[in-house]
Amino acid sequence: MRRPLLAAAALCAATALLTGCGSGDDWSRPHPSPSAVGELGAGFLGLADPSASPAPEATVTPRPGSWSGVRPSRGYRVVLLTAGTDRPTRTLVAAVRAWAEREDVELRTVDAADSPDLLTAADSAVALRADLVISAGNDLIDPLATVTPNHLAQQFLVVGAELAEPTHNVTAVDWTGASFRGEGLGMSSTYAPASFTPARCAAAVRAGTAAVLSGRTGIVVWLDTF
Repeated sequence: MRRPLLAAAALCAATALLTGCGSGDDWSRPHPSPSAVGELGAGFLGLADPSASPAPEATVTPRPGSWSGVRPSRGYRVVLLTAGTDRPTRTLVAAVRAWAEREDVELRTVDAADSPDLLTAADSAVALRADLVISAGNDLIDPLATVTPNHLAQQFLVVGAELAEPTHNVTAVDWTGASFRGEGLGMSSTYAPASFTPARCAAAVRAGTAAVLSGRTGIVVWLDTF
């Protein structure tokens, strides 16, 4: 009896590398719909009427810390889609991973370097069926402009850049020194890699995820007041 048991264990271990056998990492299984734990603070949307909603593609400038009371519910699934090894991208990636660990988020990473091209990487991120796809890296903006309108049920968060014509499922966090919007528009004249500090990137991830969790999507969150 011992040999069949060992064989079964070996099979499960091998399968776990691909599908999460015997663990809670199998994202093909249903899970509760995510929700926000907590609420956005006063001044997040910067609107005169706190009950009003910003217009699609609007830019809001939140009061510093107005996002700190919101965190994801248990089991929140996030894919980090990243491209590039420049310092701003590395800083953003570190901020996302630190946030995910602190909030006990289920995080998977799709690195474009492991895919044939950027568009394939973006499609691979969507295929994981996460609650949220967070992108880090300017090279991803043009592929996301192609992919996001075709997956309106998937929420996306772009940090440190933005799409020129985002759909309602794309939220961005920017500041002076960031705001790249694609090759067709060129790099912003105010682009400053030094503005991607660990503290600002951490705040951007926290503010952006708070907006998405609270249903304030399809907007640009501007963090110049940070």
